[in-house]
Amino acid sequence: MTIDVPQSILDALTDVAMPRLPPERRALGSVAVGDHSVPVHRHGCIVMGSGAAGLRAAVELGRRGGDVAILSQSAWGGTSACSGSDKQTLHTANTAGRGDDLNAMARAIRAGGAMDEDTAYIEAAGSGRALASLQYLGLPLPQDPLGGTLRYQTDHDEVGRATSCGPRTSRLMVRVLAEEAIRLGIPFFNHTTGVRLVTNGGRVAGVLAMRPKQADRANPLGLAFYRAPVVVLAAGGPGELYRDSVYPNGCFGSLGMALEAGIELVNLTESQFGIGTRREGFPWNLSGTYVQALPHIYSVDAEGREHHFLGGCYRTTQELASNIFRKGYQWPFHATRMLDFGSSLVDLAIFRETEAGRRVYMDFNRNPEAVPGDLPFSLDRLDDDVARYLGTARASQATPIGRLRRMNPLAIELYRRYKVDITAEPLEFAVNNQHMNGGIAVDTWARTSLAGVYAVGEAAGTHGVTRPGGAALNAGQVFGTRAAEHIAASGLARTAPGEDAEASVAAALAGAVRAVESVLRAGSPLDVAGVRAEVQARMSEKAGMICQPDAIAGGLSEARALNARIRSEGIAHDRPAEAVRAVQWQQMALASEAVLSALDTFVRAGGGSRGARAICDPAGASLPMSAAGPLEDYRFRPERPEHGREQLVVRLDGRAFEVSARPNRAFDEAARPFFERDWPDWLTGRIYGLADR
Repeated sequence: MTIDVPQSILDALTDVAMPRLPPERRALGSVAVGDHSVPVHRHGCIVMGSGAAGLRAAVELGRRGGDVAILSQSAWGGTSACSGSDKQTLHTANTAGRGDDLNAMARAIRAGGAMDEDTAYIEAAGSGRALASLQYLGLPLPQDPLGGTLRYQTDHDEVGRATSCGPRTSRLMVRVLAEEAIRLGIPFFNHTTGVRLVTNGGRVAGVLAMRPKQADRANPLGLAFYRAPVVVLAAGGPGELYRDSVYPNGCFGSLGMALEAGIELVNLTESQFGIGTRREGFPWNLSGTYVQALPHIYSVDAEGREHHFLGGCYRTTQELASNIFRKGYQWPFHATRMLDFGSSLVDLAIFRETEAGRRVYMDFNRNPEAVPGDLPFSLDRLDDDVARYLGTARASQATPIGRLRRMNPLAIELYRRYKVDITAEPLEFAVNNQHMNGGIAVDTWARTSLAGVYAVGEAAGTHGVTRPGGAALNAGQVFGTRAAEHIAASGLARTAPGEDAEASVAAALAGAVRAVESVLRAGSPLDVAGVRAEVQARMSEKAGMICQPDAIAGGLSEARALNARIRSEGIAHDRPAEAVRAVQWQQMALASEAVLSALDTFVRAGGGSRGARAICDPAGASLPMSAAGPLEDYRFRPERPEHGREQLVVRLDGRAFEVSARPNRAFDEAARPFFERDWPDWLTGRIYGLADR
C-alpha cells in the first residue's frame, strides 16, 4: 500500500514559489565619505536577514506601527528558504490529546545543558502562539479530522512535539511571513549585504552595507548607509565556516560583524553535525524517513569496489538495521551514542570511510546487507521500537523505496526536483556541519550586549548543547516576536531619524568605511579563494565532530596567524561583487578564530565530549566498541557535569579574544504568576525592563 497523493499536492509542497518583492525605495540623499558618495536610507529599525526569524521580527514590529525595513543579501536564498529534511520539523507544545506541560517542555529543550533555563521556558510558552499565528497566515500544518495538529517524535524528543508541512516547512514559513510583510508595506532592500554596525555613544546608529549592483564611479564599492537606532541581526548562522557543510552556498551570518562591534557571543563550542547530501550537488539533511526506510549504506573506493563497512561495526544484522533506523530521530551526531553500539556509531563509521578517501552512498533499492556470519535482513527481526514504528506506519514493503514511498512520497519528489532520482540511483552523502547552536548572546527579550541591537534565529546563541529537532524554527518565531514587542515598547523605532542624523554619526560612519577599505587591498597575496580554502579546511579537519586537543590548539594558532595577515595585507578583489565576498571572508576568518578560542579554552579546562563533538584523548574514560573490537583512536573524554551548568562567553577586545564562563540563567518552576498582582506590570510596560540598562 502507498499513500495516494495527487501530483498537484506534491508539487505545491516541494516547488514553493516565493512572492515578488515590491519596488525598492530610493535613498533619501547621500553623504560624502572619503572617495565615496554613500546613499543614505533612514528607518526606525533595520532587520538584517529575510529568513523566517527576521521576517517574523519585521512583521510583528510593522503590525505595532514600527518604521522597519529588511536588508537581504539574497532574498529567499538563505537557510530558511533553501534547507530542510524529509519532513522538516517545527517543534511546539503538543496541543493534541491532553495538551502539554510547559515546564516539562522547557526541561526537554534545555536537557543537553549550557542553556539558560528562562530561555527554554520562553520557547515553550511562546510556541503555541507561534504555531497558531503561522496557521493564521496560511501555513499548511497537518491536522486530524477533529482539528488536532498531527505530531511525531524527533531528535531529543521523547514526547512527540514535532509537526511538519513536509520537506519545505521553513520555506513555506518564509512565504507566508513574506506575503504578510509585503501586505504591511515593509520595504525590502535585496542584494544588500550588511558589513559593519555603525555605533555612536555606546549604542548602534545604523548599518553600513555593500550593494555591488549599485557600484559606480562615485561609489566604487556600492556602499550604502542605513541609519537606524535599532538593528535586528537575523542573517542566520555561519554556514560557510566548514568545507563539509549542508548549508546552502553563500550563508555567512553576522558573527564576525557582531564581534567587530564588541558584541558578546556565547556557546560557540556547540554545533550540530549529521548525515546529508553533499554541498556540491543538492545539500539536504538525511534524517527522518530517509533512514527509517532502512536503505542499504555502503562505500566505494577509488577502484570502484563496494565496501559493506557497517557490517564490521555492529554485532548483528538486527542491531545494524535498527540503528540505521534510529538516525531518523537521533539524526545529530552525539558522542555518547557511539557507546554501547548506538546510532552515532553510524556517523563515526561514515566519517572513517570518507577519511579513508571512499565515497559513501545510500541505496533505496537494496535492503541492508547482513552482518558477516549473521542472519540476513528481515522486517521480522528488528528492535521493538523500530518494528512498532514501521508497523504503525504500515511500512512493510519489501524494499526501502517502497517503504519510503509509503511513509513519505514527498521525500522522493524533493530529490527528483533537483535531477536526482533515488528510485533508480544511489544517493551520495557524508557527515556535514548543519547548525550553530551558539551565536550572539541575548537576554530574554533578544537584546544583545550592544544597546539597540537584537539578535534572533540562528544568529542568536539561545540553544545549549543539544535541542529537540525543530526547536530552532520555533525559537526564531518566539524571539522574533519578543524582539518586536520590546522594540515597540521602547518607542525607538516608531519614526525614522531626521535629516540631521548623519551629522551626529559622521565620524563613526567614516570609521566604518575605512574599516572596509582596509580589508580590500589591490595586489594582496591573499585572495577570497585562498582564505576560504584555508578557513574551511581548518574548521572541518580540526574543529569538526571528531576533535583532538592538540589539533584544536594548533588550529587556533593558525587562525590567529591568518587574521594577522589579513590585518596586515588585506584581501585582493577584482570587482565589486568579489569585494563583498572579501569582507565576508575577513569576518568569517575572525569568527573561525572565535570558535577555536572557545573550543581551546573549553578543552584546556578539561572539557569533555557532548553534543556535536567527541574530544578524543588517550586517557579518556569512554571507549567506543565495534564488532571487531575497541576503537582506541576514538577513545574520548566524557563531559564534566559542571560544564553543563555554564556557558562560555567570547568577546573581541582589540585584536585578542577574551573567553569567560558564566552560569546559566535560572528559572524557578515553583514560582506562580498571580493575575491581579502581575497585570499592572504588563499594562505599564514594566515587564520589558526598559530602565535596566
